[in-house]
Amino acid sequence: MKSNRTIAVLAALAASAGAHAAGKTNVMSATEDLAAIAREIGGDQITVDSIAKGYQDPHFVEPKPSFILKLQKADLLLVVGLQLEIGWLPPLITQSRNGKIQPGGLGYMDMSQYCQILEIPQGQVTRAMGDVHPLGNPHYWLDPDNGRRIAKALADKFSSMQPASAAAFAARYADFDKRLTEAEKGWQAKMAPYKGRKVVTYHRSWPNFCERFGLNVVEYVEPKPGIPPTPNHTLDVINLMKREGVRLILVEPYFDLRAPNKIAQDVGGQVLVLMPSVGGVKEITNYFQLFDYDINLLVNTFQKYQ
Repeated sequence: MKSNRTIAVLAALAASAGAHAAGKTNVMSATEDLAAIAREIGGDQITVDSIAKGYQDPHFVEPKPSFILKLQKADLLLVVGLQLEIGWLPPLITQSRNGKIQPGGLGYMDMSQYCQILEIPQGQVTRAMGDVHPLGNPHYWLDPDNGRRIAKALADKFSSMQPASAAAFAARYADFDKRLTEAEKGWQAKMAPYKGRKVVTYHRSWPNFCERFGLNVVEYVEPKPGIPPTPNHTLDVINLMKREGVRLILVEPYFDLRAPNKIAQDVGGQVLVLMPSVGGVKEITNYFQLFDYDINLLVNTFQKYQ
């Protein structure tokens, strides 16, 4: 039987651990990408969890009661915004009844506000145009410079929530910025020989990535965003790829491969499953590994078609 002294020591340690945990900022993220950057900046001053997993289509996530419980405990909620999560996240936020993370609350962060947004539609947007995002393309984290902007915004936010740890957050941001700058040089060098290379993508997930790394997207497997490929459009894509000598089709891991495989077979090309998010495969556990994985895959594939 434990002595009273031992019990008292264990109780003190437990209380101390509880106090330490209570001092952390509890962060919930809509996606693993935002969570990964938050971990880089927050370190052991925060706890982080994400709702959507990297292998899931972030447009379509099945709401679960467990998500509501997690949101109830959150001090801060990070969302991609630009209506990416509009089909599943708003009801979860409302049902959490957590005032801090309601839109407009101090614990609600729309990270798109800090980033460069591409493909902002001009004029009226209608359903006839497909699943077009009226505020711009929400896949902005696939440009490392937007990752840097997200990190800076989080450093400032964490500092405002934990002023005593502001210096630590600033140091972690500076370290992240330095490592990202060095990594970008390597990624750019690897992709430089293929600048201007034409590709087809399944969905409009890659404008930020392709603009940053010099790829030219000439067509999409989807006839319109969110609309499954039709036979007529598939034939149009095949003819375009043959005409322009395009060999590569980039596909996200959650889309049906039948149409892309058919197109690739007809043009003598290849389907490449790229990961748009951290956690898409087990090898990608952080933001840097996301670009390492995709760029190495692209370079190895391009080398086959010199």
